[in-house]
Amino acid sequence: MKLGRMQRLAITALASLMFVSCGDTNSTTQRSARADVTDIPQVDVITVQSKKLETTTTLPAELMPYEAVDLFAKETGFIKSIRVDRGTKVKEGELIAVLEAPELVAQRSAANARYQGAESQLAAGEAKSAADQATYQRMSNAAKTPGVVAANDLEVAEKNAQADEANVTALKRAADAAQEGVRAVAQLESYLKITAPFAGQVTTRYLHPGALVGPAGGAGAATPIVRIETVNRHRMVVPVPENDTAGVPEGTMVNFTAPSFPGRTFRAPIARISRGVDLKTRTMPVELDVHDPKAELVPGMFCSVEWPVHRAYPTLFVPLSSVASDLQRSFVVRVRKNHAEWVDVTTGVRSGNFMEVFGDLHEGDQVASRGTDQIRPGAEVSPHLVSIK
Repeated sequence: MKLGRMQRLAITALASLMFVSCGDTNSTTQRSARADVTDIPQVDVITVQSKKLETTTTLPAELMPYEAVDLFAKETGFIKSIRVDRGTKVKEGELIAVLEAPELVAQRSAANARYQGAESQLAAGEAKSAADQATYQRMSNAAKTPGVVAANDLEVAEKNAQADEANVTALKRAADAAQEGVRAVAQLESYLKITAPFAGQVTTRYLHPGALVGPAGGAGAATPIVRIETVNRHRMVVPVPENDTAGVPEGTMVNFTAPSFPGRTFRAPIARISRGVDLKTRTMPVELDVHDPKAELVPGMFCSVEWPVHRAYPTLFVPLSSVASDLQRSFVVRVRKNHAEWVDVTTGVRSGNFMEVFGDLHEGDQVASRGTDQIRPGAEVSPHLVSIK
């Protein structure tokens, strides 16, 4: 049966419509598939490295005098004269101030009188002892002839000689005690001269002539006379974080800089390590022994120390950008089986573009090269391995 021209045209149009409809369905399916793929974000990741740390970190430090002392009087008195002032350089044993204490003059006179009296009594006792001893010897010799000396008289003479010897011993002790009293007063008088305990510089003068001074607990004890500090030797006190104290022995030379000397670097050895951690700051005080022959550095300066950090064991490192922080935690985003995980970490020392981290990480783990809280825990991601030098 032959179809008419109009029928053939209708069949052709219907076939075309069906083809276009199928094509649109296939295109929509492909777009949906592509959309599902592109909905999974791609994340650049880097491999966690493990290595032994060998680097330096900059730590703040304070310069302090090697020796510093406020000089107080050991004996109560009035300042008669002061021979130094602020900025005066002094030698060890140099006279700083002279005090006057009139009561010590009376004490010295009384002590001398007691000593002289004790010496006089001792001389009299020794003379009496010598006489009684001679009497006993003569009676003892005479007693060898029967009937010349009564036995009772000989015994009395012997007892007197023994008593005299004991009395002389007691008088010698009293004389020695009186002599010690004289020496004690002389020692107190020597305290009226205030001398420098070590070579240094007077940094503060607190009092002037006429002021009352004295030892702790007595009159005038509240204020020192002067303060002396060393000028050619200092202590550089560095509060080192507890994680950075291991592996750095005493004697290690360390560089430091001072703001007053821009562009200049100083060196000093590590002299003293406290071995005790401050519970508030979690740092350990370490001292550098700074020798300053020209007295260029000034105690009280804040300096920057290039502290060497060594690890005898390997630790983990991630890029600086991998560590994210919020108000409560520091973390890295680990990618495992195409899913993101937040891993809490504690940061250590920076080494170039990498940061030392401590936490539930392992060598070979993959973490996001850029840590951010926009990658939520459990989110599906597509990792892309990159490298950072």
